[in-house]
Amino acid sequence: MSKAFSKESEGADDDDAPSLPSLPAGAKNYITPAGYARLRDELLDLIDNERPRIVDVVHWAASNGDRSENGDYLYGKKRLREIDRRIRFLTKRLEIAEVVDPSLHAGSDQIFFGARVTYLDDQGAERTVTIMGIDETDSRDSQVSWVSPVARALLRARVGDEVQLPTPGGLRTLEVVDVKYPPPAQKLAG
Repeated sequence: MSKAFSKESEGADDDDAPSLPSLPAGAKNYITPAGYARLRDELLDLIDNERPRIVDVVHWAASNGDRSENGDYLYGKKRLREIDRRIRFLTKRLEIAEVVDPSLHAGSDQIFFGARVTYLDDQGAERTVTIMGIDETDSRDSQVSWVSPVARALLRARVGDEVQLPTPGGLRTLEVVDVKYPPPAQKLAG
């Protein structure tokens, strides 16, 4: 059989997928309940709404005849591949996700997953970060992944502790000033 007709490797279409940081070997995929809900909602929206809508567009465009110059058909097929890639990614990540509720540590002065930490660096600059899961961090909201160097340096420290942060420019000292957790969710009486 000609090589032109052989199937390429299984992961070939994932090469242009957005690359999020991978989990360290043997590490769990920690995620907050809100982060898990956001990813699950995105997955369900892709499956229930976005994909069927694009399938309808592709079906309509294919019925118009010549597909080689049909922009709706070509764009639709490309968008379907993107959606399917994202569905596979979300499905895999949600399957291995370990939901951790940071509110269980409310009132603690020790840093665990989900903590909002204020610290001073060795140059006197005060920063506040929230330690989150890999799949839910947003640097615009001062969220850092629990596997990031700053989070790894801060984890398990307490208010008043000084920790060492290795950087390319050498060791930096961070002093923990404050630790906060979200309040426990209120249970509704049934």
